[in-house]
Amino acid sequence: MSHPDSVHDLHLRLPTGLWAALQAHCASSGESLNHAVIAALAEALDIEHHTLYQVSTSGALVEGLYQGCVSVGDIRRHGDFGLGTFDGLDGEAILLDGTCWQARGDGSVQVAPDSALAPFFVATHFAADTQATFAGVSSFADLCQRLDGLRPSANVFVAIRLHGHFERIKIRTACKIPSGTDLVTATSHQAEFELQNISGTLVGFWSPNYARTINVPGYHLHLLSDDHRHGGHLLELAAESLQLGLHTESNLHLALPETAAFLAADLSGDPSAALATAEGNSR
Repeated sequence: MSHPDSVHDLHLRLPTGLWAALQAHCASSGESLNHAVIAALAEALDIEHHTLYQVSTSGALVEGLYQGCVSVGDIRRHGDFGLGTFDGLDGEAILLDGTCWQARGDGSVQVAPDSALAPFFVATHFAADTQATFAGVSSFADLCQRLDGLRPSANVFVAIRLHGHFERIKIRTACKIPSGTDLVTATSHQAEFELQNISGTLVGFWSPNYARTINVPGYHLHLLSDDHRHGGHLLELAAESLQLGLHTESNLHLALPETAAFLAADLSGDPSAALATAEGNSR
């Protein structure tokens, strides 16, 4: 897919040794060649890759403000990795290697057009600061405990990318609902799917508890299967082996909606309890 306003083609010849090393890196990490080259160039040229770009707040979602306010095209200009939802809470968004996917309540997965609107999204330019391999992950709680041991601080945001084979995985996708319906009610009608023996990538973030009125505190992960047939918000899992990349975020760029509903909403409450119920597995 070509995006001439923000992406440029680069053609070059690589020595055999560098090509082999690049292929081996992609095979072990699950990254695409395109993403690996971009990340390496960004690091070599000292381009800032530690900023979260976020659309709206978790508190606004809890209050039922689902009107799309920023386009997928605009979001992709601020990152190649992330998650969110779509106008009217119409499914789960997975931004991976620069492509934004929409996993809908009917179980379908499709590439979201740049014109699609999001009421909530978190994106970054992903380049792993820490890498590791997790073997025999027995549950979501087990995964969280292992991730806890690698996070550098309880006070910074962390982007998380995990790729591997899942013995079983449980996901959900939000279903489109009228704006104004609170998040707990909206997600009580979510579609849930239990899958076995699939390979895929988990995309997500860990957010500090102090940011609970802005983002989902704890771990928030979305799945995209390797065959692009399955996707959604992670509820539970068991995995043979997962390749991990962690990316620490030290800056936050928050884009607030200018809609009448957002400007008039009362967002002074603590959304923690509602978020824990709606997300189903935040930790």
